[in-house]
Amino acid sequence: MARAAPSKAESSTSVRRRGKATSVSQAGDPAPGGRAASLPRAERQAQRREAILAAALDEFSARGFAATRLDDIAKRADVAKGTIYLYFRDKESLFQELVRMMLSPVVSRVAGAPMIDLPARMVVEGIADMFVREVFGTRRQDVIRLIITEGQRFPKLAEIYYHEVIARVVPAVRALMTRAVASGELPNDALARFPQLLVAPAMVALMWNGLFGRFDKIDVREILQAHIDILFGERKAS
Repeated sequence: MARAAPSKAESSTSVRRRGKATSVSQAGDPAPGGRAASLPRAERQAQRREAILAAALDEFSARGFAATRLDDIAKRADVAKGTIYLYFRDKESLFQELVRMMLSPVVSRVAGAPMIDLPARMVVEGIADMFVREVFGTRRQDVIRLIITEGQRFPKLAEIYYHEVIARVVPAVRALMTRAVASGELPNDALARFPQLLVAPAMVALMWNGLFGRFDKIDVREILQAHIDILFGERKAS
C-alpha cells in the first residue's frame, strides 16, 4: 500500500530529523522548531524561505555555485523546486539574498561603528574581534570563501559581494585611517590609500585554513593582533 503523504507538521520537522538544511538565522545557528503547524501563515513562509537559504548555503559550499542545481537545493530544503521560485527569481538572486542576510548585519556594524573621537587602534581592534567572533566563528566564512573561489568565474557573484559588502566597508575604513594619519596615530598614509590592507591577514587566514588547516592551522585572532601591532606598534606595558 502506498504511504500516505506527510503532513505539514511532518514536512516542517523533517529537515531537522534527516540532518538536512537548518536555519541560517543568527549566523547559522539552528532556529527553534517543532511548532510549524501552529504558526501563522506568514511565519511558516518565513521559515520555509530560511530553510531554502540554509539549503543553498550547504549546497553552494559543498558543490560550488556552478555545480549546484535548484533541484539539489529544493531536495535539501524538503520543498518542491517550484516553491523556490515563490521566493527567488533564480540561483543568482538566491545567492544575493544569502550574502545580504548573512553579512549585512556585520557590515552595518562596521560601517556604523562610532569612529569619531575614538583612537583608530581601539576601533580596529574592535572590528578584528567582531570579525573573529561573527565571521570565522560562523557560517559567514563559507559565504566569503565562495566569493574567493567562484568570483572570477562568475563575475556577477563578485559584483553582488562588492556592492553588498566592499562598497559599504571600505569608505568607512578609509575615513578612519585618514583621521589616524592626520592625528599622527599612523606613521604613514598607506592604510588610508589602501584600506584593503587592514583585512588582508584575515583573507590569508581564510584561504590558508581552507587549504592547509588540517596540517597547520592559523589562529585568526593571533594573526590579526600581530598585524595590528605591526601597523600601530606594540602596546607599551603599563
